[in-house]
Amino acid sequence: MFKATLIISIFILSISLFSSAQKNNTVYVDNNGIMRWNKTKLKVKGFGENYTMPFAYAYRNAKKLNLNIEKEIDRDVYHFAKLGFDLYRVHVWDVEISDTLGNLLNNEHLKMFDYLVMRLKERGIKMVITPIAFWGNGWPEPDEKTPGFAAKYGKDGCLKNPEAIKAQQNYLFQFLNHVNSYTNIALKDDDDVLVFEVSNEPHHRGSVDTVKQFINGMVAAMRKTGCKKPILYNISHSVQSAEAYLNADIQGGTFQWYPTNLGSGFELGGNLLPNVDRYTIPYTSDPKYKKQAKIVYEFDAADVGRSYIYPAMARSFREAGLQIATHFAYDPTYSAYANTEYGTHYMNLLYTPQKALSLKIAGEVFRRIPLYQNYCGYPQDTLFGPFHISYENDLAEMITDEQFIYTNHTTSKIPNAEKLKEIAGFGNSSIVQYEGTGAYFLDQLADGIWRLEVLPDAIWIEDPFTKTSLQKTIAVLNHRNWTMNLQLPNLGKDFSIRNLQQEPILHNASSFQVKPGVYILSRSGKKDTIKNNYAYKKMTVGETANVPGTLTKTYVLHKPLHEASAGKEMTITAKVVCAEEPVSVEVYIQTPGRWFRTVKMEKKSGYDYSITIPSDQLAPGYIQYNFTVIEKEKTTSFPGAVPGYAWSWDYYATEKYQVPVVASAQPVYLFNAATDANELSREWRRRNQLLPSSEPGKAELIIQLDSLIMIDGENPFGEKQTDYSMRYFFGKKTFGRINDFNSKKSIVFKARSKAGKPIPFQIALVTKDAEAFGSIVMIDTVAKEYIIPFSELKNIKLVTLPRPYPGFLPYFFESKSKTNFNVEQTECLQFSIGPGLSADELRKKYGIAIEWVRIE
Repeated sequence: MFKATLIISIFILSISLFSSAQKNNTVYVDNNGIMRWNKTKLKVKGFGENYTMPFAYAYRNAKKLNLNIEKEIDRDVYHFAKLGFDLYRVHVWDVEISDTLGNLLNNEHLKMFDYLVMRLKERGIKMVITPIAFWGNGWPEPDEKTPGFAAKYGKDGCLKNPEAIKAQQNYLFQFLNHVNSYTNIALKDDDDVLVFEVSNEPHHRGSVDTVKQFINGMVAAMRKTGCKKPILYNISHSVQSAEAYLNADIQGGTFQWYPTNLGSGFELGGNLLPNVDRYTIPYTSDPKYKKQAKIVYEFDAADVGRSYIYPAMARSFREAGLQIATHFAYDPTYSAYANTEYGTHYMNLLYTPQKALSLKIAGEVFRRIPLYQNYCGYPQDTLFGPFHISYENDLAEMITDEQFIYTNHTTSKIPNAEKLKEIAGFGNSSIVQYEGTGAYFLDQLADGIWRLEVLPDAIWIEDPFTKTSLQKTIAVLNHRNWTMNLQLPNLGKDFSIRNLQQEPILHNASSFQVKPGVYILSRSGKKDTIKNNYAYKKMTVGETANVPGTLTKTYVLHKPLHEASAGKEMTITAKVVCAEEPVSVEVYIQTPGRWFRTVKMEKKSGYDYSITIPSDQLAPGYIQYNFTVIEKEKTTSFPGAVPGYAWSWDYYATEKYQVPVVASAQPVYLFNAATDANELSREWRRRNQLLPSSEPGKAELIIQLDSLIMIDGENPFGEKQTDYSMRYFFGKKTFGRINDFNSKKSIVFKARSKAGKPIPFQIALVTKDAEAFGSIVMIDTVAKEYIIPFSELKNIKLVTLPRPYPGFLPYFFESKSKTNFNVEQTECLQFSIGPGLSADELRKKYGIAIEWVRIE
C-alpha cells in the first residue's frame, strides 16, 4: 500500500529540491478581510482536520505499542484524502520541541512533524500552523516532564513574564526558519502553509496596551524571518481585549465553536440544531474587524454521536463570513477503538463512518456556500443549496450532478444519476443498497470504469463519550460479506468486478457479494487496464483505508425499555454482532401471566434483529427475557454472554432483561432525580448536589445559586444572562410509552423552594422540532406536587443547552416555526430559574429541590 505513495513522494520531493517556485505568500488578505489566492485572486476556501500524531499522547502511546509512526501517519492522511479534506491544522506542542529559552530542539517529535507535513503536501492538503500550544503533553494522562518554556512558565506566565515572552519570540523565529528534513523547505517559505496562528487560545487579562504590545512582539519575531504569510491571532478568547486585537499587527482572527460544550460524560440526545443555528461574533460592527481575515481553528459538536449536525455548523460558519475551518480532532486509527485521545470528541473514518461522511459533506458546504449567505434559520434551513439535513432521520446529504454523499439510509431521488462521478455513503440509497455498517466510496476513473472501496463494519459497543481507557473497547471493526446492489447508469446492469489481486469476483450482475476491500468495476465492453498505481484525486487505486477486523467475540447490544404499555404491542430490538451471520437468534421470554417460551427473532437488516409481542400478551406486570445467539460453532445467551441455551436445564445464569408493563392510564415519568440527574445538561455550580430523600429509591436534585447573574471570564463586558436553565432528554426513557402520550393532559412535578420563600420556577416541554412550551409556577418551601395543564403551556424561548462555547454565542433560540403544542412530539424537559423575576430580584440567592416530573 505504501509503494505507490513512495513513488509520488519521491516525485514531489524532487520538484521541491530543484524548484524556486515557493512564493512565501500563497495567500493574501484584501481590504475587505478576504483571504485570496495570490495567483488567481479567487477567495480561499478550505476545510479539514486537527491531528496530533507527532506529539503528546498520540505519539507517546504509539511508541509504547512499538508502532511505526510513519505508517500510522500514512494511513490517517489517506483517510483525509478520502474524505476530501484540503486543510490541516495543529497546535504544535512547544513543550516537546523547545527548551526554556525558546531554542528549537531537533528531536523525534519535530522529525515526525516534518514527515506529516511532507505527506500532507503530497495529498495537496494546505496547512494552518499554530506554533505555540502552551499545554503540557499529558492529557488524558498526567503531564510528563518536558523541557519547553511553557512547561517552566505556564500559560499565564507566558503571557506576562518578560523572560517567557523573550523565549517565545526566540522560538517563533527559529520555528518559522526550520527547514523540513524531508522537503528541504522552511516553514516560512512553504506555499502549502497558508497562514500562521501565533498561539493556541491565549487568555489575556492585562490592559489593552499590554496585550497589543505582546501580540506585536510575537508578530515582529515572525516577520523577522522574512515570512510574508498572513499572521492571525485568536480573538474568540478574552473578548475584552478587542481593541488590542483590532489594532495589532495581525491580518486576521481565529475562532472556535463547541456548540454542545465539552465533557458531558455521555452521548447527548435530542435535537441540537438550535445550538448551531447561528455563529454570532461580537466584533461584526467594527470596521477594523471587517478588514481582518476570519478562520475557524477548532470546532466540534462534542458528545454528539449522530451525523446530521456538521453541515449545519459549516453553513453557520459561512453565514458568519468564516473562510476556512478545521474540525477537532481526528483520532489516530490505532487508538480509535478506545477513543482515548479526547474522549469528548470522536472522529475516525473507520470507527465513526457516518460522522466522517458528515464532515466530508461539511467540507463541500465550505466550498459551495457563499460567504455571508443567509438561510433564514432553523427549521427553514434544513434544505440549502444542494444540501439536506434531518435530525429525525440522522441524515446529512449532498446531491449534485456529479456528487452524491449521504450519512444514513436515504430515499432521495437523484435527478441526473447518469452524470455522477463520485458516491460516498452509508446504508441504502437509490444508487446503492448495502447492509454493512462501514462507509463505501465509488469513484469514476474513466467512462464505465469505477473504483469501489468498502470499509469494515463499525459497531459501537459502548457509549464512546463515557470514561475511556486503552483497556476499554468502545468500538469494533468486522469483516463480513454483504450483498451490494448498484443501480449506477454509467455502469449499467452488465458489469464485471475484480479485486486488486486481479481476481474476478462476479460477472454480468448488478448485485454481488462484497467484503471490505478495493474493487474495479467495469461496464460491459469496457477494457479494464487500471493498474494499482493509477492516480486519481491525489490518491492511487492501490491504496486503501482497510485494516484487519477487531471483533473477537459475540455481542448483543440491547437496552430494555424503561416501561411498556399494557394492551399495546411491543417490539424488542437488538443488535447482534457476530463475525459471521448467526444461524439463528432466539428470545427466551416470559410475558405477564404466561410461562417462558422461545421465540425466533427476525433479522431486519445487517446486525439488527427484532420481535413484536402482540397486544393481547401484554397485561400489567413484568416481561423477562434472554437472548440466545446460535452460531455454527457455539451458542451464547445474554445478558452475560453465558455459553448455552437460556432455556436449558443447566443454564446457570440468573440475570435477565426486564421491562415493567403498566396500564396506559398510569402516569409517564419523564424525569426522576435519583436516576436521571447525571444526564442533565446544566452549568456546574459548586453547591449543587443530589441528596437521597427519606423514601427508598428517591432523591432530590438541589440547585443552589448565589446569583443568577454570571460573568463570562472570556467576555466579562458582554451581555449578561439572568437565567439558570437545565435540559434533560427523556426520549429514550419514554419510548415504550409514546402511544400513551396523547391521553395525558398535564405536567405534574414535585419540588420545593430552597430560598426561604416561594420562588417562580419555569418548566417546559421541548419538541423534536426544538419548540419549547412552558409555564411558570410559584414553588413553596414545602415539597409538594404541582400541576400544569397542557392548556396553560405557552411557546417560550429555548435555552441552548449544553451551553455553547465561546460564551458570546446565543443563549436563547426562538424557532421560526410556530406550531400548536403536541405532547407526542416532545422529547426534552427544560427547567429554568429566572423567568418571572423582577430586575431587583436577580442578584439574590435562589435554590430549588426537584424530585420528579411526570405527565398524566
